[in-house]
Amino acid sequence: MKAYKPISIDFFKKDTIKVSKELLGKVIVRKIDNKTCLAGKIVEVEAYIGEHDPACHAFQKVSGRSSVLYEEGGTIYVYFIYGNYYCFNIVTENKGIGCAILIRAVEPIEGIDIMREFRPKIKNIHDLTNGPSKFCIAFDIDKKFNNQKLSENGIFVSDSQIKEKFEIKTSKRIGIVKGADFQYRFFIKDNPYVTKHKFNK
Repeated sequence: MKAYKPISIDFFKKDTIKVSKELLGKVIVRKIDNKTCLAGKIVEVEAYIGEHDPACHAFQKVSGRSSVLYEEGGTIYVYFIYGNYYCFNIVTENKGIGCAILIRAVEPIEGIDIMREFRPKIKNIHDLTNGPSKFCIAFDIDKKFNNQKLSENGIFVSDSQIKEKFEIKTSKRIGIVKGADFQYRFFIKDNPYVTKHKFNK
């Protein structure tokens, strides 16, 4: 197990677009026990900005599941979609703002055998974590992490232990109708673990 260390929670209390871009290349870590560590490089994210973004769950309302989005930056927001899948988000900016970043895809680094156990039917390694729900299944993330703080529950974001250069690409977000024109999706160019989509071109 590599010596991953949580970055400061203040990292997330900044402008959501800025944090989205700076998250790329960092490592998300999930510690299951003292012997098991899952780690993946963040290669694709989407920003959701409540005050003007109709695709954000916090848009024009503060109730139910969306209330988590109004917590301070560094809070985890996990929601259920299609009656079967989870999506993992990190709240950004200061308390009461209503913004978050969806982790869309990661590049597996450590604990890959465990990830394969959680997704046993996957044959192509590039399909293991190249989507928000795929990532959650591979990292065994569900609703129990909702409204918890990063670093206090076995999930945290770490700086990468490898220095690398990459180009950040921007596009429209995937799979939404409202707010579809906002260029709030950010990903590492040519990374094979990014969600396969026409917007990648």
